[in-house]
Amino acid sequence: MYDAETNRAVALDRPGEGRLAHAPADHPPVAKAKIGVVLVNLGTPDATDYWSMRRYLSEFLSDRRVIDYSPLFWQPLLQGVILSKRPFTSGAAYRSIWNNDRNESPLLTITRDQTEAVAARIAERWGDRIIVDFAMRYGNPSTPSVLKRLQAEGCERIVFFPLYPQYSAPTTATANDQAFRALMEMKWQPAIRTVPAYYDEPLYIEALARSVEAAYAGMERRPDLLVTSYHGVPERYLHEGDPYHCQCQKTSRLLRERLGFREDEVVVTFQSRFGSEEWLKPYTVDEVARLAEAGKKHVAIMAPAFSADCVETLEEINDEIRESFLGAGGERFDYIPCLNAEEDHIVMMMAILERELAGWV
Repeated sequence: MYDAETNRAVALDRPGEGRLAHAPADHPPVAKAKIGVVLVNLGTPDATDYWSMRRYLSEFLSDRRVIDYSPLFWQPLLQGVILSKRPFTSGAAYRSIWNNDRNESPLLTITRDQTEAVAARIAERWGDRIIVDFAMRYGNPSTPSVLKRLQAEGCERIVFFPLYPQYSAPTTATANDQAFRALMEMKWQPAIRTVPAYYDEPLYIEALARSVEAAYAGMERRPDLLVTSYHGVPERYLHEGDPYHCQCQKTSRLLRERLGFREDEVVVTFQSRFGSEEWLKPYTVDEVARLAEAGKKHVAIMAPAFSADCVETLEEINDEIRESFLGAGGERFDYIPCLNAEEDHIVMMMAILERELAGWV
């Protein structure tokens, strides 16, 4: 038969597979051509025990995009010192937020929910031509395993969507690196498009603004200011050409303008510092204490760089950073959740995917 959708002749042997009409009888089955969409997030340990945490942290902290020190110096320190202790503290942090009903991290739960919501909308619009899946840069489901599975299911074209609004080498770049490494192992590579950062995407700013408005509407009184806390990176990355700092600043400026807030009502900070070198400032944990000491008794805080709530938001912000503010004299600390699988977030993802799928569907 002739398949107008794939523009080639096939004789179907079973649903989703077939062989070329003029191919020899022993030719391997050829899957019907499809398009893949992969939503990609940072990653998650498989469990909170010592060895699960050690495997996850070793993969994460061995990435030269994340820690770019010489391996001759870094690996002995990492494997011999850091990973002898850090899995215990990180495991405790994960246990405090773990989704016990599904026995998985909240990041995994939310990313799956996002994927299912996007898949339902794509199926409604384009039918079964597009397969939607998700992958993690570290941990499972791994990026190589997902890309190889999609290729085996007939995806000759794949849109690879890192869920990092602001571009940075340790996030967007390393996710793309892993995708390209997976392609290097394939005999038949699919064509691949990587989705760029969307820090100033109007629908992203709108979704953030609505989340703030909804949170403020539920409070008895308006917070003194809004803290936008972004994941930090070493300060030298800015001077080496990484645009992350500038993109974070622009996201917060656009959000402030959309909300109609004064300049002094929105503060940009950076959290999750690691190691001894200087990172982007001000540090969230220090800045909220300074704000409390300066008389700001009520702050709201959000994390625009995270597409899903995770250990850095549910544990770090709601524990360490909250305690820093309250311990310095603050009285009320409200965390505004990430966009997660909220309707506005899914609408934004679909708008980006429609643009990136142009010419393929």
